[in-house]
Amino acid sequence: MTTQISSDNKLKTGRYLTFSLGNESYGIPVLNVREIIRLCPITPVPRMPTHIKGVINLRGTVIAVLDLRAKFQLALGDYSDRACIIVVQLNGPDGTKTLMGAIVDAVEEVVQLRDDSIEPAPDFGGSPDTQYIMGVTTCTGSVKTLLDIQKIFLDDASITRALPDGKARESALLGARNASNAAETNLLGVGK
Repeated sequence: MTTQISSDNKLKTGRYLTFSLGNESYGIPVLNVREIIRLCPITPVPRMPTHIKGVINLRGTVIAVLDLRAKFQLALGDYSDRACIIVVQLNGPDGTKTLMGAIVDAVEEVVQLRDDSIEPAPDFGGSPDTQYIMGVTTCTGSVKTLLDIQKIFLDDASITRALPDGKARESALLGARNASNAAETNLLGVGK
């Protein structure tokens, strides 16, 4: 079986933020990452897919947060103290920029990858869905799956576009503020 590396591999060359989900390591392009924040209270939004945990208020901007374990249908478990939210910026088909958050088990490191260190997504014989896999690489002794962040979030980005104006956004923003205030109250109450 011969697999050709695609001609757009040059786009894959660069720096990647690596993170873990369970025992597996993944990477996404650093250029898409806006920030990494600690896990905070997430306000649920009714009638969302199970992998959409809800929304948070990030300095006045409401962003949707999804759980990558649930999105990839991995075993779910409790979040450890290393769990965090990676906030990514996506380019919409109409040229709009959208922020979304992804819960991961732990952030590992930023690695610089050259085109000769990235292999194409493996061919599993057609059954498994590899649409989210951009390629794989081996670094620091382990295999890391490089994810196409645009494809992962593309379907879910419509959720945030449904929130820009109107009651849904106001309700989500109010809920995120209330959750944030409750967390502050709990935190302040612990020290008393």
